[in-house]
Amino acid sequence: MRLIDEEYTRHPFYGSRKLVVWLRRQRYRVNRKRVQRLMRALGLQDVAPRPATSQAHPAHTIYPYLLQAVAIEQIDHVWCNDITYIRLRHGFVYLVAIKDGYSRLVLSWQLSTTMEAAFCTEALQQALGLRTPAIFNTDQGNQFTSHQFISTLQQHGVAISMDGKGRCWDNIVIERLWRSVKYEEVYLKHYETVDQARQGLNMYFQFYNTERPHQSLGNYTPQAVYQGKSWATEKA
Repeated sequence: MRLIDEEYTRHPFYGSRKLVVWLRRQRYRVNRKRVQRLMRALGLQDVAPRPATSQAHPAHTIYPYLLQAVAIEQIDHVWCNDITYIRLRHGFVYLVAIKDGYSRLVLSWQLSTTMEAAFCTEALQQALGLRTPAIFNTDQGNQFTSHQFISTLQQHGVAISMDGKGRCWDNIVIERLWRSVKYEEVYLKHYETVDQARQGLNMYFQFYNTERPHQSLGNYTPQAVYQGKSWATEKA
């Protein structure tokens, strides 16, 4: 699972077939069924278009994708979120984060030992306690199509946007966040416990928001841009 996580982070377009080939090159005797099972346990999917890439609950409403040809030019225009796997020394947990699409600011995050919807809704409520976006974009996973999650967005008057099946690159802003989190924090620390993971991630997200320069933001930090530093104006 550790090797699958690392290789998937390097090459998120790899599906189970390519991961089987890669693992066999590392001299691991695995078959595709085992790799598929471990990918499901990690919550991983490849980004190549294919049927049923997001597992929505059959009773949940799927909303249309609202970001086609939309330019995100101000804070709180579009927020996005996603879930990723965070490994521990003896096990793993799941991390959800909500991010502003313009400034890249991580507005909230939560850890959970299960993939149930409650921790995602908790992160959403935490973020909405600060500001409210015009559009909230996510995938069609059952955590984000759940009644509790959707009703929370509706109560705040937020337009709901969902990535189409096989369109995982629609959420590229937060996919880049996962890569940074894992290579700059998780893979370096080797967390023993959930508490260690929570403490380490708390420090990392503070660094990410307030100290880490972003080339795409003119080397400003997400917090500086979110608080009104106009990198677009500075570039002009």
